[in-house]
Amino acid sequence: MKRGRMASDASIGLSVGELGELSKKPKSTGDEATEPSAVHDWGNLLPDIILQIFQYLPLLDRAHASQVCRNWNHVFHMPDLWRCFEFELNQPATSYLKATHPDLIKQIIKRHSNHLQYVSFKVDSSKESAEAACDILSQLVNCSLKTLGLISTARPSFMDLPKSHFISALTVVFVNSKSLSSLKIDDTPVDDPSLKVLVANNSDTLKLLKMSSCPHVSPAGILCVADQCHGLRELALNYYLLSDELLLALSSEKHVRLEHLRIDVVSENPGQTHFHAIQKSSWDALIKHSPKVNLVMYFFLYEEEFDPFFRYETPVTHLYFGRSVSKEVLGRVGMTCPRLVELVVCANGLRPLDEELIRIAERCKSLTAIGLGECEVSCSAFVEFVKMCGGRLSQLSIMEEVLIPDQKYNLEQIHWEVSKHLGRVWFPDMMPTW
Repeated sequence: MKRGRMASDASIGLSVGELGELSKKPKSTGDEATEPSAVHDWGNLLPDIILQIFQYLPLLDRAHASQVCRNWNHVFHMPDLWRCFEFELNQPATSYLKATHPDLIKQIIKRHSNHLQYVSFKVDSSKESAEAACDILSQLVNCSLKTLGLISTARPSFMDLPKSHFISALTVVFVNSKSLSSLKIDDTPVDDPSLKVLVANNSDTLKLLKMSSCPHVSPAGILCVADQCHGLRELALNYYLLSDELLLALSSEKHVRLEHLRIDVVSENPGQTHFHAIQKSSWDALIKHSPKVNLVMYFFLYEEEFDPFFRYETPVTHLYFGRSVSKEVLGRVGMTCPRLVELVVCANGLRPLDEELIRIAERCKSLTAIGLGECEVSCSAFVEFVKMCGGRLSQLSIMEEVLIPDQKYNLEQIHWEVSKHLGRVWFPDMMPTW
């Protein structure tokens, strides 16, 4: 909550208890009526003013404030205060996070379910919390949501539920919400038939869909969404769902220009996952249709699994390597990713990346951010890289142990040299910031 905005208003700066006491004080008479503290009747503030104050208060403080007087209690139940709500479902025995009180959940379902529009669920790692979220979803039969987010704060607990139970609860929302624009259902057992229900009821309004790590969805299922939801602007999915057909569907004349496409390329067991190649013509069609799209790719692969990638020009803009990546692959990145804006390499090994960094600086003219973790780069090559990129490097996060002193620069000298070329003070990081 943005509490800073409340400081300028004396009434907002008071605690709930102080407001309550002020509202109960009798009106003064005579000369006392001229004193500023005597003319305020907090219980009779205009509802619009109370509403604005309540919107800045945490839910618990808002509930306490609603007990001050009838006027405040009336505002507490106004629809505008219940359009946006986040259910926090955590088990006290296994989680230190706060949880939405069960009595409040019952009251919301009873009195405010038809007011809800922007809803999210935060659940811990327990199956019980995921079941509680599904129970709430199944009761939202009188509301038409605009946004829905299912967020697992630890491991994906929704995957522990019987698929039929989860799908049944989610379908209630899909059927009753005719204007759903944003759906975040990562790490859930959603499947193709449920996506068809989503499309049948919300194809004209859906603009954002995040569904990474949804193993029951097939490439045909996500293609159905792209074929029917022509207003889709943001999409996040796993690489196994990406296909030439999907990219062409997102590039059709009927479809709006895509703004953000995130692809997670993940392998749990080395050598057991086959990664297909996407044709260059499909990438070209996407960029021709949506020239400003941000293409974000997260790689969690083993070194021997990178063979299908970066063999020809790839329009990726944000590239993250979560596991060790070879010099060869980084060399191919420099040759095939001219749109690259951000690059993060968490690990590489003990072979210096001097040539690879220089090639990236030469060919990736839009690069503005780079992060290097367990890698090695000579100080001279790093200075040359920064010199070539210049002030456009808005974020330069390099671990101190990455930089290897050489005959030209030591760690003290590189600080001044890099700062000179950046146009601002720069120091190596002591710990990762990405």
